[in-house]
Amino acid sequence: MSDAEKAGQDLRVRLVDVGVELLAREGVGALTLREIARRAGVSHGAPRRHFPTHLELLSAIARRGFTELAGRVAAARGDRTAPPREQITELGRVYLEFALDNAGMYELMFRHDLLASGHLGLRDTSLPLFGVLVELVGRVRPDADARAVTAALWANLHGIAQLWSWGSLQLATGTDDFAPLLRTALDAHLGSEAGR
Repeated sequence: MSDAEKAGQDLRVRLVDVGVELLAREGVGALTLREIARRAGVSHGAPRRHFPTHLELLSAIARRGFTELAGRVAAARGDRTAPPREQITELGRVYLEFALDNAGMYELMFRHDLLASGHLGLRDTSLPLFGVLVELVGRVRPDADARAVTAALWANLHGIAQLWSWGSLQLATGTDDFAPLLRTALDAHLGSEAGR
């Protein structure tokens, strides 16, 4: 790799790093090409050499989030010997904690315009995570369409994450612990744990 190519790759990584940091501090609305360039210490036109569109830069930032979530999922699964229901419970907890600890990234990651665009293979990063759940749900609920049950469970978890981040569920339930909601969601989609 030439020095120019290495410098270009370094700048690309730095722009994504700055975007991730800006997202964590100020949210999705702060992610403009101009602001990312300013904070990276380059001209406002420099990002366009590596990310011709704003969407491509946002996709690269979102990919970082999916990569982090995938790492957390892999760590949570460990050696994969735990019963499927326990693995799903742990993955649900990891998912909710990721969403609540990384609200800006979580919002960006699930923007349909980024996922549908196909930029930087976000579907290739996100769909395997969904596939892990489909496989586990299929083992817990062999009687059901595992993909449909997983989609409903994911929608439920996404709703819990969103409503929790707004403070709505704490107000409605009078608790500061999402674990009972996670258990209830799992029971609703997988059947009572006592019966499994």
